[in-house]
Amino acid sequence: MRRVNLHTADLNRDDEPAGYEHAYLKLAPLIGGATMNGGYYELPPGQANCPYHYESDEEWLLVLEGRVTVRHPGGEDTLEAGDLVCFPGGPDGAHKLTNSGDGTARMLIVSTNNLPAVAVYPDSDKIGVWTEGRRDNIMVRRESGVDYYDREV
Repeated sequence: MRRVNLHTADLNRDDEPAGYEHAYLKLAPLIGGATMNGGYYELPPGQANCPYHYESDEEWLLVLEGRVTVRHPGGEDTLEAGDLVCFPGGPDGAHKLTNSGDGTARMLIVSTNNLPAVAVYPDSDKIGVWTEGRRDNIMVRRESGVDYYDREV
């Protein structure tokens, strides 16, 4: 059995733009997960983990500590420690998670691990596709779409 302790693990920090600064752990590789994905996030006040989006897979969010404001298709709701919600795959599951409290917010996100995975970002009209091994990952704007037979012979 492989384990990770969220209280003592060294978190990753990428060079994210203002408004999206956070620390995180991708959990599946650490515990040997194959069919599920998990992410642990620590968000400073006023920061979000990613832009407003929806995915092809279902996601669950569990707030572990702090307050997280969830923007969703029906508006906004504030979640507190212990709150668990589900974002279904597709447009009805669109969401953005922002720390609306004064201290660090900690949250766990769990989803299925179906590849390729697709995420749509309605505010910026982008679509991202993630593949196994990341070899064919791509982020494009909808307007860059081409015809099915483009460049085919």
